[in-house]
Amino acid sequence: MTGIVGRRVLLGVTGGVAAYKSAELARLLVKAGVDLRVAMTEAGARFIAPMTLQALSGQPVYSDLWDPRVPDHMGHIELSRDRELIVVAPASADFVGKLAQGLAGDLLSTLCLARRCPLMLAPAMNVEMWSNPATQRNVATLRGDGVLIAGPAAGDQACGETGLGRMLEAEELLDLIQAFFAPKALEGRRVVVTAGPTEEPIDPVRVITNSSSGKMGFAVARAARDAGAQVTLVAGPVSLPTPAGVTRVDVRTAEQMFGAVKAAIASCDIFISVAAVADYRVRNPAAQKIKKGDERSLRLELEENPDILAWVAARTKPPFCVGFAAESENLAEHARAKRAKKKIPLLAANLVQDALGGDDSAITLFDDLGEHPLGRGAKIDLARKLVAHIGALLDKR
Repeated sequence: MTGIVGRRVLLGVTGGVAAYKSAELARLLVKAGVDLRVAMTEAGARFIAPMTLQALSGQPVYSDLWDPRVPDHMGHIELSRDRELIVVAPASADFVGKLAQGLAGDLLSTLCLARRCPLMLAPAMNVEMWSNPATQRNVATLRGDGVLIAGPAAGDQACGETGLGRMLEAEELLDLIQAFFAPKALEGRRVVVTAGPTEEPIDPVRVITNSSSGKMGFAVARAARDAGAQVTLVAGPVSLPTPAGVTRVDVRTAEQMFGAVKAAIASCDIFISVAAVADYRVRNPAAQKIKKGDERSLRLELEENPDILAWVAARTKPPFCVGFAAESENLAEHARAKRAKKKIPLLAANLVQDALGGDDSAITLFDDLGEHPLGRGAKIDLARKLVAHIGALLDKR
């Protein structure tokens, strides 16, 4: 479940090459169960045909301020009154400027000005247009007025230049729309999440590591962000995109992760330790690559890595600590023992054969009240259930 089934969204499309992404966004929103309505500017209709968006949304597309299909020709009122969110993607520099100054000369700008629901803009423009002081003043004004600004991203642009100004991809915008509608169980909380494996060097090219993909940790960071938290994600070496709005700190070794957690934990309300931190590291890693010789075996002297979760939980005034346990057998027995040893209020446990590398898993939560199976599902759905459980426990406190 995406959490946006039945939500009523109006998608606005202005003029820009990025309008082609609006078609994909419309498709994704409808697939997710959104009741989607589309309004376009005249310039937007020059980049993508209204018929395309009508086919994808399953509803008429509106662009005329005097459209006779709307009662009393009041499209700027009627088209937005039953909507829960307006998303303008792409939002051109011209459109951003109009809204900032309260100008309304066409249907889309007029209904944005007359709206009663929140507004999200996904800017898309040339890098110089985005960085122009006038545009930045307009964006700052809109932010001050409570308008949500999604992006832009940096990268190659259709004009051949490179930099900030690219509209976010449709999947990223869908993610932000889901976040907007998510219950805010952690509103105002500060959360630190660790994710992924660590790599402990043997020599400059070889490491000791594990098969953790980091997907669960990233899902938890995203779910906490969706729940209204300010999230810092300390990530081991994984190739996963950073959830929008999440502060990411990349590390490699367990000691580096420990240092990053120490730096972030002082102002933290909740610490969620999802990372599969290596228990041991090589005591004296070789400065140069170890050459393969005639020896049949290589002896490595190992020493224990710091226990990050135990250290955080043992602080004088610790944050609310959540641990993760991946077990290969006797799940409940090992999970209870780990929670007791770490002295933490909540632990999420799963079987490694059900979780590693995949997009879904099966998780059971262990707290003072006992066991709480979350069932099997997509990791993001399980992460949302976990975050909701954390919110409920904090409310009881």
